[in-house]
Amino acid sequence: MRWARLALALVVLLGLASCSDRSTRREPEADVTLVLAAYSAPRDAFERGLLPAFRARYEARTGKRLRVRASYLASGAQSRAVASGFPADVVVLALAPDVTRLEKEHLITHDWRARGRRGAFTTSVVALAVRPGNPEGITGFSDLARPGLDVLMPNPKTSGGAMWNVSALWASALRGHAGVAANDEGAARGYLRGVLGNVAIMDKGARESLITFERGVGDVAVTYESEVFAGRAAGRTYDMVIPPGAMVVEVMAAVVDVNAKKHGLLPEAEAFVDYLSSNEAAHILAKYGFRSDDPAVRAAHALTFPEVEAPARIDDLGGWDEAQPKLFAKDGVFPRTWESVYAEP
Repeated sequence: MRWARLALALVVLLGLASCSDRSTRREPEADVTLVLAAYSAPRDAFERGLLPAFRARYEARTGKRLRVRASYLASGAQSRAVASGFPADVVVLALAPDVTRLEKEHLITHDWRARGRRGAFTTSVVALAVRPGNPEGITGFSDLARPGLDVLMPNPKTSGGAMWNVSALWASALRGHAGVAANDEGAARGYLRGVLGNVAIMDKGARESLITFERGVGDVAVTYESEVFAGRAAGRTYDMVIPPGAMVVEVMAAVVDVNAKKHGLLPEAEAFVDYLSSNEAAHILAKYGFRSDDPAVRAAHALTFPEVEAPARIDDLGGWDEAQPKLFAKDGVFPRTWESVYAEP
């Protein structure tokens, strides 16, 4: 296990070095170089929007040239890479447990939840990508268990972000938004079994799952609103349904203070994470399909982001401290339900 972790960190370092070499040829030497380890979904928002804007603000304020060397991986893999030695000053991850892993490794020693909304600086919502014109007439989570429907979703065993999908399905059932009795775990398990029985392909990650859908496989893909925005920006054509009871997906940012102090970059790392929760950053993120909890920002982008009826939060499941073991532990709801589907002759 130790060698696997070291190998993962080395792969990330080599990839970052390659990106750095290309950047060095294009840009003058920087006075300050900050290392960002982020999950892959908001890559365009960072590379095209947030990083240039923060760099301009920082350089105008300090007179120093700044470079942010960014690595993008699946959230869990990125978290493990940092835990294994990748020298990130800042992490942007899809799940709070991926950040708390770094707390347990004593790389984050401060209260990272004090920034933003308990550590989150932006959000998306779980959404359903459907074919143009919505030929299957999909309107909500209950439709996903309809016999004969081909469903795509990423695998929560390999994708941290996919854990949001399963959590959303479970919460929708318990809250009465999935066509089964509310507050009935037996009914919720039955609903989840029906959905998993319809899964045609379970890819390793959210982006891969939507790419499979773009290739014509499946009737509906369980994904995130921000992923649909990214697909449409790339010229893909599909419609989107945001079901009643859709779960809010929180995107986390934290200063890896042990690394940042070692690099002499704690003020810069803190300034960057603070910037991610700024009004300017919220408007940039909105252009890339990410929502804000700020009412003024929401109002400015009301035509882009429809209101979600009765949105769910991970808090409805007791937070990740309760939801993760309940749903994803070895004997949790998801593994046992998935095994029961495969056990059928």
